[in-house]
Amino acid sequence: MFAGISIWQLLILLLVVVVIFGTKKLRTIGSDLGGAVKDFKKAMSEEEQTKDAQFKKIEEQQQAQKTETKDKEQA
Repeated sequence: MFAGISIWQLLILLLVVVVIFGTKKLRTIGSDLGGAVKDFKKAMSEEEQTKDAQFKKIEEQQQAQKTETKDKEQA
């Protein structure tokens, strides 16, 4: 895939990007991208915690139902 691209071509491409956008703009884009990735990871973590909490609640409800049926059978 990258067999035809040498390190010199990549360096020239990087130089052109820096000249076009400037280092300040690239730094802003980098920090924005980093913040977006961080927020995405945080949202995924919160979603996972929510799913875990919902799963635990369902398990507790099922356990309570089992306990109720055992109590009814014993009575």
